[in-house]
Amino acid sequence: MDKKRINVGYWIAFVVLVIAFAAASGWFAWTVPATPASQHIVPMAAPDQTTNREMLGQPGGLDVATQDAAYFPGTVGYYAHPSAPGQYPGVVMMHEWWGLNDNIKGMARTLAAQGYQVLAVDLFGTVATTADAATKQVAALDQGKALDNMKAAVKFLRSHGASRIASLGWCFGGGQSLRLGLAEPLDAVVLYYGAPLITDAAELASLRGRPVLGIFGDKDQAVHIADVRKFQAELDLLGVKNQIVIYPGLGHAFANPSGPTYAPSETLDAWKKTVAFLNANLKP
Repeated sequence: MDKKRINVGYWIAFVVLVIAFAAASGWFAWTVPATPASQHIVPMAAPDQTTNREMLGQPGGLDVATQDAAYFPGTVGYYAHPSAPGQYPGVVMMHEWWGLNDNIKGMARTLAAQGYQVLAVDLFGTVATTADAATKQVAALDQGKALDNMKAAVKFLRSHGASRIASLGWCFGGGQSLRLGLAEPLDAVVLYYGAPLITDAAELASLRGRPVLGIFGDKDQAVHIADVRKFQAELDLLGVKNQIVIYPGLGHAFANPSGPTYAPSETLDAWKKTVAFLNANLKP
């Protein structure tokens, strides 16, 4: 009887050890879906849950009013501007591949408090909370219509008294900011790790006379540092005034507070550089 009990105890202990070893060795990894490669590049948290507004808000900012703006057929953007009457320069703000979410609206209010009227455009009409949905939004984009959309935003700001206008965007929106700068006679262009990054000299030639601020991380796997260097070199050869800021050790979307690559200190530094750049070129 004692031997049977010992044998049973032995086998139970053996089975427990096998299970523990298998778990530690990853034999059961097939039960967890693999993470798509794109998820290692972009933030995966629901982007509406966190914003940069509280951190980036600067003392002495102006009171801000906001409203929905039907600036393009079938499209409603987010218009933020100082509450006090006055002549304010304009900024067309472009969202990331997530769409016009709370983070972008918060950034529009934050910039408006610095004495700008900001129209955050909507290039999708929907807001994604997963990488799969965001990828589909980008894939379905009609670039020609998107450019018309952004041009309409410029017209909207001019109709509201903006004599000087800049474009500003992050990631997908950074790429769109650059496209708008190539197509419209803007007074300044700002792109945060804009993707895809245009590096062809013939395309960039129309940027002459339009200062460019580019914000990047040197570990970005979506916008490679070699392309950033080429972009800067082409701007220099073309005589385009530019300020290219490259933060060491940072990956893609480091200014998005909802993602794993978020870098608060560098985001704050980049925002201060952005406001200074806009002030220098839109408030001479």
